[in-house]
Amino acid sequence: MNRTLWFFCTVLMIFSCNKEKVFTPTPYTLNTPSHFPSMEIPTDNPMTEEGIELGRFLFYEKQLSGDNSMSCASCHKIENAFAENAQYSVGIDGISGFRNSMPLFNLGWEEFFTWDGSKSSLEAQILEPVPNPIEMHQEWKAATDKLSNSLPYRNMFFRAFGEEGIDSIKVSKAIAQFLRTIVSSTSEFDVMYKFENGIPLSAQEELILQGVDVEEWAGYDLFKSLNGADCFHCHNGPLMRVLKFSNNGLDESFSDLGRALITNNPNDEGKFKVPTLRNIALTAPYMHDGRFNSLDEVIEHYSSGVHMSSTIDPLIEFASQGGVQLDAQEKFLLKKFLLTLTDTIFINNPNFEDPFN
Repeated sequence: MNRTLWFFCTVLMIFSCNKEKVFTPTPYTLNTPSHFPSMEIPTDNPMTEEGIELGRFLFYEKQLSGDNSMSCASCHKIENAFAENAQYSVGIDGISGFRNSMPLFNLGWEEFFTWDGSKSSLEAQILEPVPNPIEMHQEWKAATDKLSNSLPYRNMFFRAFGEEGIDSIKVSKAIAQFLRTIVSSTSEFDVMYKFENGIPLSAQEELILQGVDVEEWAGYDLFKSLNGADCFHCHNGPLMRVLKFSNNGLDESFSDLGRALITNNPNDEGKFKVPTLRNIALTAPYMHDGRFNSLDEVIEHYSSGVHMSSTIDPLIEFASQGGVQLDAQEKFLLKKFLLTLTDTIFINNPNFEDPFN
């Protein structure tokens, strides 16, 4: 649907909303995957049908940028699991960032955001890119003034929040509601995980399980083995990550201090948020600085390229010898398993796509 037609249809559907004295948004209940923990929803931002739909439009809305050329989706593309296939994102003024764009899915289970954990809530993180001079570079007042000049948006905000008015807090809350619906839970790995943990499978999942080959199971075993790839300390459970910051041996000295920039603690130098490995095949390049372009390079790093430093994660048990020293067959098997983490159903979900198209 093009933008002009959307405006016309929205006006027709909700032309009388701002004349209503009261409007109560429709509560939305997230269907949590059976093998996932429950999601804690902030009490001051409950999920609603209207809020999620508004957030979806805002996520793809280019008017949030100073020159109307960039939206959140510009750096978080659905085909890349809401990451970007570039080392660094470039803002509207042609200025490059200095960290790789993180994927945006399963965010409702996160407790801190960005590579250095500078934000403790999804709503707070969403407020950052719009005024950032190397990203969308627009004061929030200017951005919300643009939205306020649109009758369809005024009506959508009214329906989402039950009151008139548009401000940055409402924008961030709506986008956060939409992002919490972006859940990835339907990869081949999910079937393997559920089977392994005795969680009932659907008939379709039983068929998928039958298609898991011996090499994929062997790669999974290697992934979990302390004497194998030894990945499981930092990447485990259905979310395929642990909630922590880690120095994974990328460098002996640090051009980016990572978590220490936030805490001012030298013990945090070179530590970054542990990312999920879900959809890892879709989110290249890898690491906080996007230095690795392929999974093969990542595997080689942990196999033979680990650098010792004072803050190296002690759970990287073979760091002193440069890594876990996988042979060619083990690298092949590990990669086979990592490819099972790709969730094609998730990246083709129409509920996550650009509503303006």
